[in-house]
Amino acid sequence: MIKLYGHEISGNCYKVSLMLSLLNLDYEWVRVDLLKGEQKSDEYLAKNPFGQVPLLVDGNTNLADAQAILVYLARKYGGEQWLPTDALLMARVMRWLSTAAGEVRQGPESARLFHLFGAGTNINIERATQKSIFILQQIDRHLSERHWLECDRPTVADVAIYPYLSLAKDGKIDIEPYSNILNWMERIKELSGYIPMA
Repeated sequence: MIKLYGHEISGNCYKVSLMLSLLNLDYEWVRVDLLKGEQKSDEYLAKNPFGQVPLLVDGNTNLADAQAILVYLARKYGGEQWLPTDALLMARVMRWLSTAAGEVRQGPESARLFHLFGAGTNINIERATQKSIFILQQIDRHLSERHWLECDRPTVADVAIYPYLSLAKDGKIDIEPYSNILNWMERIKELSGYIPMA
């Protein structure tokens, strides 16, 4: 049985649970209470020395980092559908995983942390808001010519980018001006196996 260690308000945990659901995989949810610091306990650090969620356990495999987990699940359980093996197509999909860990993290994810969890000490909200606007403009422009981020079908690229865009309102980021993103988000919600964030 696959185990997913995470917290229900984490967008990165949500993207992994969404991928598991899209792949129709059964798994056990193991809650790690971030607000109580359980991710820094000795027991949890023995599983993931980085002290972060999500953490996926599949048999003898322990794998941390949401983007890495998406790649693992797509390749092991999803075949070509979710992560192509063609060099150029794979590179294009991987670019969006980097964007999720870079620009989306620095923008919508940071803005959400600032406003929702009071993580203001480390986050420059003006910078996070500017980065949010920049990446939303880029994604909206990219989606003006296509239904999915790459490959003319849903891939891990879409799963990686979707959560924090769908949660942008938590960070006081307005996504209403970005009609292509809104339409793309509706297409994701129509996928078989889609689940909303808890």
